[in-house]
Amino acid sequence: MRTASSPAGPIVATIAAVVRGGEVLLVRRANPPDAGLWGFPGGKTETGETIQQAALRELLEETGVHGEAREVLTAVDAFHHDDSGTLLQHFVLIAVRCEWRAGEPQAADDALQARWFSAEELDRGDLALSRDVREVAEMAFKRAHD
Repeated sequence: MRTASSPAGPIVATIAAVVRGGEVLLVRRANPPDAGLWGFPGGKTETGETIQQAALRELLEETGVHGEAREVLTAVDAFHHDDSGTLLQHFVLIAVRCEWRAGEPQAADDALQARWFSAEELDRGDLALSRDVREVAEMAFKRAHD
């Protein structure tokens, strides 16, 4: 049940799951939700923008990398709570698999860092990852190599 202080509803956003060879591109987020955690480049979908256009725009803005949107992989939830546990924002993140076309990652916009990670690095468990990153990366790796 919604109260006067709760969010109006989920915010639609995209994330770009870019695979290049045996690596996936991640950024360390500067802003909530997930500030300080590693996740996919992405952000809110703008009015009139397709999911694919939003993923590619966010990819370029946050990393300087050019990609080609190939397919929607899945959708995941991201929640931003305050210290008392009150829900501040709910994002529905639509994961788009993208192929790398050009550029080396340079953190920009709301990304603190941007770099390529191997599947082995993600599986080690020593990275502070956003929720569902391993699962989405696994899907992207599998589909990129099908």
